[in-house]
Amino acid sequence: MKVDLAKELYRTWRESSRKSRALNIQETPREKSDDPQTINSVIAELVTARQWQQGIAEGSLFTEWIEVVGGDIGSHSSPISLVDGLLTIQATSSAWATQLTLMKSHLLTTISNSAPGALVEEILILPPGAPSWKKGIRTIRNSRGPRDTYG
Repeated sequence: MKVDLAKELYRTWRESSRKSRALNIQETPREKSDDPQTINSVIAELVTARQWQQGIAEGSLFTEWIEVVGGDIGSHSSPISLVDGLLTIQATSSAWATQLTLMKSHLLTTISNSAPGALVEEILILPPGAPSWKKGIRTIRNSRGPRDTYG
């Protein structure tokens, strides 16, 4: 069975245009299609049309962490995840984890001022990762861990 590529492309375009009309998606036409546009304006239109502002702000929070929270805090902590307004931060030591826990309200204010658009409602501070003996192929769930193998 041979497929005509032009007919297939036209059919998919027609179906997508019907769906966009059914969903009342309005495309904003440019003033003149022949006029060149700057890449900044094209990207800004794309971000606005796709409603990516919050995602970009949250991504910037991770990539510019040291600039957002400052050098001291940024060098002793790193953001791990941001899910449903909960920002999880891992500290480099337990002392820094305690200090950051005491500074949660200040951190929230700093993040909201430095990274507008990022939805951060709560912060969870984690201590540095300790080695876990509960992983691997020979572990048993709900067991005591490595102590029970030593007799």
